[in-house]
Amino acid sequence: MGFFHAVVKKKEIERMEKEIKGNGLALLPLGIFIVLFIGTAVVTKDFYSMPVILASLIAAGVALSMNRKEDFMKKVEVFCRGAGNTNIILMILVFLLAGAFAGTAEKIGAVDSIVNLGISILPANLLIVGLFLIGCFISISMGTSMGTIVALAPIGIGIAEQTGVAPALALSAVIGGAMFGDNLSMISDTTIAAVRTQNTQMKDKFKVNFFIVLPAAIITAIIYGVLTLGEQASVGGDRAFDFITILPYLGVLIAAIAGVNVLVVLVSGTLFAGIVGLFNGSFGMSGLISTVTEGIKGMEDLAMIALIIGGMIEVIKHNGGIQYVLDKILSRVSSRRGAEFGIAGLASVLDLSTANNTISIIMGGPLAKNISEKYGVDPRKSASILDIFSGSIQGMLPYGAQVLAVAGLASISPLALLPYSIYPILIAVAGVIAIFINYPSFQKEEKANR
Repeated sequence: MGFFHAVVKKKEIERMEKEIKGNGLALLPLGIFIVLFIGTAVVTKDFYSMPVILASLIAAGVALSMNRKEDFMKKVEVFCRGAGNTNIILMILVFLLAGAFAGTAEKIGAVDSIVNLGISILPANLLIVGLFLIGCFISISMGTSMGTIVALAPIGIGIAEQTGVAPALALSAVIGGAMFGDNLSMISDTTIAAVRTQNTQMKDKFKVNFFIVLPAAIITAIIYGVLTLGEQASVGGDRAFDFITILPYLGVLIAAIAGVNVLVVLVSGTLFAGIVGLFNGSFGMSGLISTVTEGIKGMEDLAMIALIIGGMIEVIKHNGGIQYVLDKILSRVSSRRGAEFGIAGLASVLDLSTANNTISIIMGGPLAKNISEKYGVDPRKSASILDIFSGSIQGMLPYGAQVLAVAGLASISPLALLPYSIYPILIAVAGVIAIFINYPSFQKEEKANR
């Protein structure tokens, strides 16, 4: 009887969703979320004075207070259904495991080893290019643009001082490398969010995304080489590295690309990093447990935000907000290419509004999924578009965390970095070209598999 009741309940929900009419007023919670962010920033002159979790809770409360004809507990049920969506729960689980792995790998000295290895093998006249390339590798390994910036920005400042190169140029190389991995890493929160909201596989999205942004990365490296031609610098200090500590990152990257389940990859990677740490004396067993715990705690806020926004979006959808946006977008879209540009615009606008590419993907992902299903956009492509365009905007945003962090360290204006934001601009260009030329062509792939 329980199974029969569940089937009937599911069919009832599907029938109600089909009957939902567009209602622009239902989008008010999203507007309030954005106004809280920007309004607080204007008043306090600190863009991060309003915690995301508080803004999302207030917006969710507004969503639940709307549509008073509906029973309140019915709306709570809708909220819980959205928060408990399979993709949301799996996303949260991956977030937490990614935090455990990243925290453990960092504790054993993997980040320092990658930086020191890269600096040690780079020619003195290619250090700005090297900063970018090392940033690419660190970020794709760590899965965090901010972690990459913390590791590399001081080195970038030192190189700028020695060569006379503009600090903004050196630090833009750091940001560019950081955004490369944020867009591709198997343990990046943005990648996890894009993959789960579009219901595709990590390795498939990686392959699509990699070949879109690779030309942008190569051209960026060439431009940095030309701009710093003839400049030389040496980075002093102890540059010792232990290759063994880098192996957990390489293992996770290889296993994920090979198609191993992401949960298995992250658990195995954490165990591998933990064993390395036990053997090299980075921590004892109790220290390992503490490190894993701290890594998980670092992701708790993001997990809660994902739950709250997932529930809020479901209430907005129930009240007709999502259908309203769909009607507006689809009235102007008549092709798959148009739908892809619509998803790109959605990701860009949301990131401009929230200054957080992960949050923008979590918020816009369900809508992008609806658009992609309507016009036959492959989920691998829609996940890539979400990541590419939110990452592009984030890498240039003067009030974004990445730009603010390096600007603060170098004591320069965030606006000074914009003219040198080569990689963020080029990945947007690469994304637009990929949409125009229909790359990759999944239709050809489907025919080949028949």
